[in-house]
Amino acid sequence: MTNEKAVAEKLLQIKGAMAADQLKLPYIYVRPKPKEHGLANQIEGALEKGSKVLVIEDLISTGKSSLQVCEVLKAAGADVIGMVSIFTYGFEIADQAFAAANIPYSSLTNYQTLISLALEKGIIAAEEQNTLLNWRADPANWKGIL
Repeated sequence: MTNEKAVAEKLLQIKGAMAADQLKLPYIYVRPKPKEHGLANQIEGALEKGSKVLVIEDLISTGKSSLQVCEVLKAAGADVIGMVSIFTYGFEIADQAFAAANIPYSSLTNYQTLISLALEKGIIAAEEQNTLLNWRADPANWKGIL
């Protein structure tokens, strides 16, 4: 992991811990993979079996990494009751993945809202809106504006 990534990860952990403290709720952090040293923990913080957990994510695109976090928590005995993200692209693949995993999720905002607001504020023109929405419809096969 690069130094910048390590610093960013640590800052996210601190922000999460501060939010949990203000809400008087417990805080745990799930690493993408177990640490390679020390106790080799993948979950940092106290997690009691049967604890109800709401996962908070910054971004949901396909849902794959978010659902991996849920699986790690379930394997540790947590009852994952849902997920909230700050932003989602609203890809159908994510909707299908969360439905298949039986994990409800909600996002504070989404791609459509972002694009609509950018158009309303004059940040993008109508033609650019169409280009951006075309990307959103099929990002894997999008050819760009070249």
